[in-house]
Amino acid sequence: MTSRVLAVAVDALDAESLAAFWRSVLGGTVDRWSDARGVRYVELAVPGGGPSVLFQSVSEPRPGKNRVHLDVAPKTGEQADEVARVVALGATVLGDEPDLPWVVLADPEGNEFCILPPRALGDGA
Repeated sequence: MTSRVLAVAVDALDAESLAAFWRSVLGGTVDRWSDARGVRYVELAVPGGGPSVLFQSVSEPRPGKNRVHLDVAPKTGEQADEVARVVALGATVLGDEPDLPWVVLADPEGNEFCILPPRALGDGA
């Protein structure tokens, strides 16, 4: 037996605004729900059938560096254009080393993620 990834959960001080940022980055549809303890979630179902991104409301800020982060790549166009687009949406560039193929950014709440060069769907290289 094996499992599959249903969602990547992201703690958020403001789940609504962080979900709106990521919806602008990734596209998709948003669903809102609460668990039995009243914790609010905003779930972003991304196009293509992959795992959703689930924003969970928390009251404390991020304590340090992410242990898990998203790697994204533009569906069309160039990496530099996608970095510029995402920065215009509210992200901050944290690192862009010329010998590495990714650019490290932070979303509006400081969660790190990377933008890689475009690649064919299913290309794990």
